Amino acid sequence: MIFNDRLKLLRAERELTQEKAAKAIGIPSRSYQRLEMDGCKTHYDTLIRIADYYEVSLDWLTGRTDMREINRG
Repeated sequence: MIFNDRLKLLRAERELTQEKAAKAIGIPSRSYQRLEMDGCKTHYDTLIRIADYYEVSLDWLTGRTDMREINRG
């Protein structure tokens, strides 16, 4: 699954624990663990917070493109 692999990669690049990443994004640490473990479905607003925190596009995060950059315009 692409989403959970990319989420793990982003967290590793910042050298964060799952607990610290979850706190920064504003979700329970168990929810963050599940996202990394099996890419379970999450709310749209949580996806946006994840993408904003890691400064990547939603399309990259969800595997729709290989370009991390956010297209703001």
